[in-house]
Amino acid sequence: MTYLKLFLIFLEIGAVSFGGGYGMISVIRDAVLSHGLLTEEQLMNFIAVAESTPGPIAVNLATFIGSSQGGLLGAFLATLGVVLPAFLIILIVASVLKNLMKYEGVQGFLGGVRPAVASLILATALTMGLRVFFGVTTFSGGFSFNYKGVIILAALVAISLASKFALKKKASPIVLIVISAGLGILLYGVF
Repeated sequence: MTYLKLFLIFLEIGAVSFGGGYGMISVIRDAVLSHGLLTEEQLMNFIAVAESTPGPIAVNLATFIGSSQGGLLGAFLATLGVVLPAFLIILIVASVLKNLMKYEGVQGFLGGVRPAVASLILATALTMGLRVFFGVTTFSGGFSFNYKGVIILAALVAISLASKFALKKKASPIVLIVISAGLGILLYGVF
């Protein structure tokens, strides 16, 4: 793969995605799979790592995918591609924001984008959930129940609920990630 192609793929992703990293996951998934950069399994692993590392998930994903395809330069170009459109748009919007927000068209645009972003996040969660918990990748594909994944999910939900009701505060995402990693090592084994 050429470095230019890698940059252009992520430039397009950055230009057409709204709603932050989680809204971008479905667009990244489609682009990465359609260009044959990664398999579905590799992408799922990259998403898990990108969620676990500090920073925006879309930037982390772009960096990891770019690195896997083109080393350090690939990581740089993919990251630059995914952040450049947002940077330019924010730069332009910030300079004229006060004047734009008074127009009903701008408010209507933002009102229309919000449900679209929510649906992208929901569709991604559903697709990933079906893949992780039931092994479903296509409508005609087989079905394989992943009881280990369900056990980890149930444990995390139980810990979150216990923390919320017993301690009257939300469970720390860092603690939940560490617990899920530990349960993954326990249930799936390291070796």
